[in-house]
Amino acid sequence: MRLLLFLIGLIAFSGAAIAQDRAVVERQFQDWLQQQVWPLARAQGVSRRTFDSATDGVRLNWELPDLVPPGSPTRAPKKQRQAEFGSPGRYFNANSVQGAATGGRGMAKRHAETLRRVEEQTGVPARIILAVWGRESGYGQVPIRHDAIQVLATKGFMSTRAEYFTGELIAALQIVEAGHVNGRAMKSSWAGALGQPQFMPTSFLNHAADGNADGRADIWRSADDTIASIGNYLARHGWVSGRDWGFEVTVPASVSCALEGPDQGRAIRDWVAMGITRVSGRPFPEHELRGEGYLMMPAGRNGPAFVVTPNFYVLKDYNMSDLYALFVGHVGDRIQYGVGDFKGRWGKVGGLNRSDIATMQQALIAMGHDVGGADGLPGYKTRRSIGRWQEETGQRATCFPEAGMKSRLRP
Repeated sequence: MRLLLFLIGLIAFSGAAIAQDRAVVERQFQDWLQQQVWPLARAQGVSRRTFDSATDGVRLNWELPDLVPPGSPTRAPKKQRQAEFGSPGRYFNANSVQGAATGGRGMAKRHAETLRRVEEQTGVPARIILAVWGRESGYGQVPIRHDAIQVLATKGFMSTRAEYFTGELIAALQIVEAGHVNGRAMKSSWAGALGQPQFMPTSFLNHAADGNADGRADIWRSADDTIASIGNYLARHGWVSGRDWGFEVTVPASVSCALEGPDQGRAIRDWVAMGITRVSGRPFPEHELRGEGYLMMPAGRNGPAFVVTPNFYVLKDYNMSDLYALFVGHVGDRIQYGVGDFKGRWGKVGGLNRSDIATMQQALIAMGHDVGGADGLPGYKTRRSIGRWQEETGQRATCFPEAGMKSRLRP
């Protein structure tokens, strides 16, 4: 009984200590807002009235990930987490792909005039704008509930990327100052991405567009503004009008998968001369043959392969993921052309921990390969480095990490 009472008392004491510690941090947070954020905001043209209105009652959101309270020793880099890396095929869940395509066809009819106008102004195809919109917010149907000012302020005060999020907080206050949205009505994801296109505040300032000529860029409630903003973003990031994003292809065994990557491009006609063909059986469009193309094999030899154009990497600028860009391009094609699933099938790969892949990357780095960093994610530099190692050691190149490599690829 005494032990039980002791434990209850200890738990109560610990809870009180945590509450007291949080209260201290909350006071530090309020001081930080006034003493550090306000001068920065004022220097960027934010009025005192706007600042006070936007930050009134804002408290820390302790539920957000990657928080590091002031004075915590965990500001040191984290060890590689033990998350499992699955097959890239998981990204193309049938329900997600079909839902985005079906929703996109409906939105194409509903917003045909706006899409036509924005495509004419930016050169970005309507199907691509729709696919981005669908991926980011389900065409505005996915609830975006977080208080953007609270998220950005919390992360600016105590996250592993505090300086970055402080800058985004200032940008959010500038958005409020410009009258695009009331500060407390500014909703974001848990990471601070705003509205239906999921723009970070600095991206909003640089690329948000007024698609209905009402004097504001309301990416929270206006479909016209959302469509115009996505088109403007992609155009300003270099979308090449008249070119596609890419084509699914068959890569013969005579073409090394280690030729993948945006730094190993060549004219598409040269890829054709090497034996690469479209899975549809149709020839590449004549105007594409002279343009540069890049081999992209997200699962190495264990999945579909593509020859992509510079526009693929514009999509990747929206979200730094090969699979994201591929999803958007593919859904766009389904919206406009009604194409089906990829012809290539995703192999049974994955099941490795990110720490396993990081270990392989470290071994490849020790051999002189450029894997793009030992982050536990098999990007194109890691994939082709694996392929080169396989070729150098007389193995069949698959260009993708596999469980059997763990014992052979150790630093």
